[in-house]
Amino acid sequence: MGEEYRAKVFKSGNSVALRLPKALGIKEGTEMRVREEAGRFVVEPAEAPARKISLDGIWGAIPWLKPLSPEEREFEERELDWEGKLLKRD
Repeated sequence: MGEEYRAKVFKSGNSVALRLPKALGIKEGTEMRVREEAGRFVVEPAEAPARKISLDGIWGAIPWLKPLSPEEREFEERELDWEGKLLKRD
């Protein structure tokens, strides 16, 4: 078992809060998950949601760029010649 710390619960608005010691290394803004197990509380970092790339900021900068139609996404299989070696797809 690691270090042991003591902390007091305090009122914050209509909730109660627990201030965690800086020595734990938890960064400000980290989302935590809290659950109760057999009368004890378990606190652990929440998994970060998968990040998505947004092209909203550049959408108008390249007006000729548009999504491909299903027909445009199809391609013909072909043999590839990498470094003089002919490769076939099975």
